[in-house]
Amino acid sequence: MPDQLTGGMNLGFMFLPKYRAWVIVASLAVCLATWFVIERTKLGAYLRAATENPTIVQAFGVNVPRMITLTYGFGVGLAGLAGVMAAPIYQVNPLMGADTIIVVFAVVVIGGMGSIMGAIVTGFGLGLVEGLTKVFYPEASNTVIFVIMALVLMVRPQGLFGSR
Repeated sequence: MPDQLTGGMNLGFMFLPKYRAWVIVASLAVCLATWFVIERTKLGAYLRAATENPTIVQAFGVNVPRMITLTYGFGVGLAGLAGVMAAPIYQVNPLMGADTIIVVFAVVVIGGMGSIMGAIVTGFGLGLVEGLTKVFYPEASNTVIFVIMALVLMVRPQGLFGSR
């Protein structure tokens, strides 16, 4: 961890380490930048169109296999960045992300399949809910996300930000 990010701040109701605050800000910036590229640029339009109908997009001269390969590469880069940012906080091991796979699935389902902004908002919201649950009722912190997922699926099966 960099020396500039050691220590923390007392927010009155909690102590927030500087490094964790930096991780929150950095991850929010990366998430919003990714959303902007996919939703607001020509490249994002090509990518969204290629996921719907790759044959037509390829007929317009876009190299769809290369674009899909680069997209996977970008996703791997994002996963690597997440691992590097999490390394000073969690124990580093080959399976360090395995316990979050189910929570990530719940975030995608609650946010709505295909909705990047839904995943961002839901991820931060569920993180907040899980943290508060750990403070007030620790025994329920592992199940609160799935209770929320079940409630959302009963009320809105496509997710909070998903479309029919």
